[in-house]
Amino acid sequence: MAAPENPNRGPRKRVPDNEKIRLGGMALLNGVLVHGPNSWACAIRTRDGELKVAGEYKRLRAHAIQSPLLRGPARLADAFAILPRVRRLLPEARLPFQRAPVLGAMVASAVAVRAVKGSRSLTPLARELLAGLLSASPAALALRGSDLAAYHGAEHISIGSYEHDEPRAREHERCGSHMLGPLLATSALAGALATRAPLHLRLAARAAAQIGALAATTEIFGWMVRNPEHPVSRVLARPGHELQHRLATAEPTPAQLEVAEAALAACLDLERKADGANTHRN
Repeated sequence: MAAPENPNRGPRKRVPDNEKIRLGGMALLNGVLVHGPNSWACAIRTRDGELKVAGEYKRLRAHAIQSPLLRGPARLADAFAILPRVRRLLPEARLPFQRAPVLGAMVASAVAVRAVKGSRSLTPLARELLAGLLSASPAALALRGSDLAAYHGAEHISIGSYEHDEPRAREHERCGSHMLGPLLATSALAGALATRAPLHLRLAARAAAQIGALAATTEIFGWMVRNPEHPVSRVLARPGHELQHRLATAEPTPAQLEVAEAALAACLDLERKADGANTHRN
């Protein structure tokens, strides 16, 4: 594993000894990325079958952001800020949207979204909702015909088993797929409201609307995680659960699960070292 940066840089989150570290993850075409409050680690399987692992402490740590308006965008920026470092330390890593068909779908989706938003036969809310669905289509294509869904399942199994201290299934209650329904609704509503802004302010209104929609979705998702048995939470989570079960995840092979567990172990090791450095300093 690559040598990590100094864990004393930047604000760190102190995790009590009896509390599980809150982890997130991302599946790659040939591996798994796991990230915690202070660090990340990625494990991949090369074309030659070699298992490679790299990780380091984060430069951007979104857990320090407490504002409800900013913490959703900050967490998204936190996750995507890792990707250039992954490519630098693991050049063999293949990101989810690297396949040519998916890139083509992204271009086609952008053209279709532009056409829908220019339509006058639909209401503003219907235009925004349809545009949101079209924008999500490349992600669905990325999961078809590749190992991405299996690595996604491996990511969920490894993190879920760690969190619950028992073997878990490939669906996970905190998967980002559960945000799809709330995000489509908030984005459509925010986008429709932005169309009411004066023409010279519309671009800024759209940008503000999307930031607001992301912030609202993050808060809704957080409430869903804290209240999983609430009837509203169950309804909101159902589309994401079905998406996970039917499309977004697949049963991993033992070799793929080994990759996910290697990423998990490396990330936990960095988190414990950061926590130990914090305890020693205090």
